[in-house]
Amino acid sequence: MAAKPGIPKGTRDFSPVEMAKRNYIFNTIRDVYHLYGFQQIETPSMEMLSTLMGKYGEEGDKLLFKIQNSGDYFSGITDEELLSRNAAKLASKFCEKGLRYDLTVPFARYVVMHRDEITFPFKRYQIQPVWRADRPQKGRYREFYQCDADVVGSDSLLNEVELMQIVDTVFTRFGIRVCIKINNRKILTGIAEIIGEADKIVDITVAIDKLDKIGLDNVNKELAEKGISEEAIAKLQPIILLSGTNTEKLATLKTVLSDSETGLKGVEESEFILNTLQTMGLKNEIELDLTLARGLNYYTGAIFEVKALDVQIGSITGGGRYDNLTGVFGMAGGSGVGISFGADRIFDVLNQLELYPKEAVNGTQLLFINFGEKEAAFSMGILSKARAAGIRAEIFPDAAKMKKQMSYANVKNIPFVAIVGENEMNEGKAMLKNMENGEQQLVTAEELIGALTK
Repeated sequence: MAAKPGIPKGTRDFSPVEMAKRNYIFNTIRDVYHLYGFQQIETPSMEMLSTLMGKYGEEGDKLLFKIQNSGDYFSGITDEELLSRNAAKLASKFCEKGLRYDLTVPFARYVVMHRDEITFPFKRYQIQPVWRADRPQKGRYREFYQCDADVVGSDSLLNEVELMQIVDTVFTRFGIRVCIKINNRKILTGIAEIIGEADKIVDITVAIDKLDKIGLDNVNKELAEKGISEEAIAKLQPIILLSGTNTEKLATLKTVLSDSETGLKGVEESEFILNTLQTMGLKNEIELDLTLARGLNYYTGAIFEVKALDVQIGSITGGGRYDNLTGVFGMAGGSGVGISFGADRIFDVLNQLELYPKEAVNGTQLLFINFGEKEAAFSMGILSKARAAGIRAEIFPDAAKMKKQMSYANVKNIPFVAIVGENEMNEGKAMLKNMENGEQQLVTAEELIGALTK
């Protein structure tokens, strides 16, 4: 007996019903992006490793899926190198390409390559899968979709404001209650400066970004392991645990960071974003959270993260400002800001909260029962008119037993069935059956269309 096939851990198959749900997510996000003037692009699934490496920090680089070169990838490698068993070094010889880790770095590469064709500021969105060689767990996958929107070529903080409005609009449409968390990497830099550990900013942000996952004691332990002094760690505690309203937090930070020009700039930017959004009537809560660090190294200004309030799951949206990303590809001054919706986590949240609208997951609306060649030919005429009117309709392809055809309709949750026998054909009509309440009525093609489109 052949072994049962499987799929790699951290990946998933999606049934027709699940795909209908996913398309509801993608279409909702796409519609909101269009409202704000964003245009769609796509980039290849694989990029050159030289494009990807070094953009996500040391931890991110380890999570890149590398693609083995085709042909004789041993050529040019000495026996000494092979016997050294240095995985990282050998991978660099065996692999020139990798699967994209996110959509932001490929977007920066796209901007640099197509700069002469682009009108700035450039507002693009992208809905494509990404891959990470991570340890699979609940809400964390090795292959998943991101739905990104970025603005490049503008320093204006109005971009940050509009991105937060997009986040609020999308989750309001989904019916998911969220908390939008905001911070600023300049504030974190200022904190590192005033505790005397300015050169350890990356270590500090990577550690405190894990506060929700591993707790304060383990964050402090990690900071100590990175060589940050006990005195600096002690100074850090009241800052990262700062509480109160957004206004109160900003007021405290102005005092705490008074000796840091960079830190005060971050406070000023956060104050503008929060104050502007306060006048916009957001439906969801927005919170200044100093423990939010977004471990990716390329963020330089405002950073965002979205948490669902009614489901225990990680971040379902994130993003921020990056002022130097295009610079690594030879294009200086390409300031940008973006957000990324985690479609797979949103899918799980909508499932757990049962928030999918009925019309989003319903497929076929009308099934014609097939009694034979003549009846099928007559049904096809009405079927064509129904489809032309936008009704999702099908005919059972075989003249099978009635019970089998009705069972097919039930399994697919088809709400209406059209029955056409000799009597119906003689009257030029069809018997329309409501599968929910069992009611039947003899109708013309026009009446059938009216019943299903009203």
